[in-house]
Parts: sequence; structure tokens; C-alpha cells
Amino acid sequence: MTPLCFVLMPFGIKKDEHGNEIDFDAVYRDMIQPAIEDAGMEAVRADEEMVGGFIHKPMYERLLLCDFAIADLTTANANVFYELGVRHTARAYHTLSIFAEGTTLPFDVSPLRTYPYKMAQNIQQDKAYITKWLLEAKKIPKTDSPLFQFFDELKPQIIPHEKTDVFRSQVEYSLEAKKQLGKLRDAKDTQGLKEFEQTLDFDVVEGGVVIDLYLSYRAVEAWDEMIALYEKMPKYLQKSLLVREQLGLALNRAKRRKEAEQVLLEAIDEYGESSETLGILGRVYKDLWKDESNPLTKESWLKKAIDTYIRGFEADIRDAYPGVNAITLMSSLDTPDSRLQELLPVVLFATKQRLKRSTPDYWDYATLMELEVIAHNPKGAKEALLQALPLATEDWMKKTTRDTIVMLRDKWKAKGEDVAWLDEIVEGLG
Repeated sequence: MTPLCFVLMPFGIKKDEHGNEIDFDAVYRDMIQPAIEDAGMEAVRADEEMVGGFIHKPMYERLLLCDFAIADLTTANANVFYELGVRHTARAYHTLSIFAEGTTLPFDVSPLRTYPYKMAQNIQQDKAYITKWLLEAKKIPKTDSPLFQFFDELKPQIIPHEKTDVFRSQVEYSLEAKKQLGKLRDAKDTQGLKEFEQTLDFDVVEGGVVIDLYLSYRAVEAWDEMIALYEKMPKYLQKSLLVREQLGLALNRAKRRKEAEQVLLEAIDEYGESSETLGILGRVYKDLWKDESNPLTKESWLKKAIDTYIRGFEADIRDAYPGVNAITLMSSLDTPDSRLQELLPVVLFATKQRLKRSTPDYWDYATLMELEVIAHNPKGAKEALLQALPLATEDWMKKTTRDTIVMLRDKWKAKGEDVAWLDEIVEGLG
């Protein structure tokens, strides 16, 4: 039976203490996962079961029941450190700690035997080390938990094989369920997703499967199904920030604007302001502005949308999305907003900085394209669009950008400007 190796690590792109960006998804995909597979094991990544930082029962099961574990301590991620502590308390051996060379480990974990990986400079050497460590650990277990090293009287808990068999079945189900959801999502099969949902027992199903279904509904723009699924989720999932943000998005797309606003405002009250939450809330106010027919009320919603987007950008200036939306709306005003010229170069800089990373996404290039449109640079806008289109994983992404460009085109056309060059941009967005 193939041993399972649990990987504890951050995900996405994070900065170390020197400001260097590390793409942890690439570290997992290109180094850790292949190394585990070369050792004849199956990798299970921690973040696949994490929702909004909330640690729940399946996470503890993986920490306690996986035969092997690898912990990436880079950036001193709080979740990773907590999980490593749980692992060291429960398992005496088979846990390897690694970190990106050049980063500094906190004092509490610096005595641990750790491997500094170089990744970009010598990925084959890094992979070979991890594989060799796992193979040697499989043959001759060595105590790597400091708790068991320091206290001889502590004995590792013997876990009944019945429990590990059930756990393995759950892991295999989770992986198979996600593969099935991926196929349904790619096929835009809303009915298939609804039929999949009918097979779930929400009292026992793992959170990762529920979240994958939730986001699959989003991918096929099944907003009502997303909203209905939220009501069936376990309470710990309902309370997570990710789920509540996406509920706000779904409610807004279903034209239930005030409910969306309430959900997002409550999330901000509980978790504080973030670029993501405020970006979605700004979109709610933007749509309320579009819906409104009363001139005075319409102007009020527009001002609120601009202010909310600016707050979102100020919450994290690395996220250019709310910033470009604020600039776009200010560009549509009859009377220029004095903040526009101050904000434009900052957002443009933030956008270009994001594009320097190894894995830019659709929104990075779509943001640059919108900025080039606002700057009336047809060549730059088209080049950014061509980069963006292949990265649009969901149709609603292009529709969102298209609506924005159409709004600017129509506004500028009403002022008598020549906007024929924007027709190609609009057409390219579908």
C-alpha cells in the first residue's frame, strides 16, 4: 500500500523577510510533490483542506495519521508552525522540515534538523535530497520530534489499523471527488454538479470537497446553486472568510445586492478590511450605481463604489484590482476626481510589479489592459489583452472586464471622442 506524505506549507505567492516573493505552489508542484512520488509515496497537501485558515477534523487526521510529513517553514507561517507542533506531539518520527535558503528561521525551530532548499538554482539536487530522506526514513525510522527526543518516557501512540484504513479511504475519496468536480467544471456541466451535490452527506463530507463544489458552481456561473449550497455547509465553513466573500459575490451576481452588501460588511466587521473583501463590496456598489435610475442616488452609489475600491487598494497596494476599478470609475466621471492622477502611477507600478512574478494570472494582465485603455494607448492595451485571454479560466472573468471597457467606450463616445479602437478590445473579450 502506497504510504501517504502530508505536506505542510503556505500556498500562493508570499514574501519572505527580505521582500523576496516565493511561489509556494511552484515549490510544491516542481520540487516537493515529484520528490515524494519518486520515493514511491503519495503527496497530500495541507492547504487543499484548509479554508480561511480554519483547522478542522480532516486536518488533524492528516497530521496524525499520514505515515510521513514535510513541513516548509519558510516565512514562519503561523498555520504551518501550529500544524508542525501538533505533528511533533503525536508522531515521534517521519517528519522532515525544510526552508528556502537565505531566509531566517525563528529561534524556537532553529535547533531542528532542517534542509535549506535552493529551488531555482538546483532543483534536481533538492528533489534528490527529499527523496533520499524519505527512502531512508522508510527503512530506518529516526526520532525527529524534539518532544520525543527530550522525554524518553513518552511513547508514540499506536493507532489501530482500522482507523488508518478509514482515513486512507477518505483521502482517496477526496482526491477522486476533486478529479470528478474538475471534469464537470471543465465541461460547464451545471446539472452534473447538482447531481454530484446530491451524493454528499454534509455531516461527514470533508470541507475541501464542499469548497471545491462551491467554487465549481462559481466557475459555471450557477449563482443560485452557490447560495443554496452555503446554507447546507457546516458552520465552520460558513464562518470562513473565503466562503463569505464568495457568498457576497454570488448574491450580487444573482442581483440580490443588499444581501450581498450585508454579508460583506459583516465579514469586514469580523475579519477587518482586506483588498479582496472590499474589492467585491466595491463591485456591489458599482452594480447598484448601474441599476439606479434616480440621478442623485446614482451619483451616491458611484461615489461609494470609488471610495470602497480605494480603501481596498489601500488595504494591500500589492493587489492592483481594486485600484484599477477605482481609476476606471473616476475616469468615467463628468467632473475629474482629484485623486485620479495621484492614484494612477501607484496602481500602474503595483500592476507591473505583480507581472514580474513567475506566474501572473488573468487579472494581472486584465488590470494592465484597463490601465492602458484609460491611458488611451491602443497598442499597449491590445498587447495586454492578448496576454490575458489564454489565462481566463472562467467565462465570467472576461465578461467582467468587457463590461468595464464597454462602460468607458460608451462614456467617451458620448463626449465625442474617437473610440473605434476599443471595438476590437470589446470583441476580443467575447
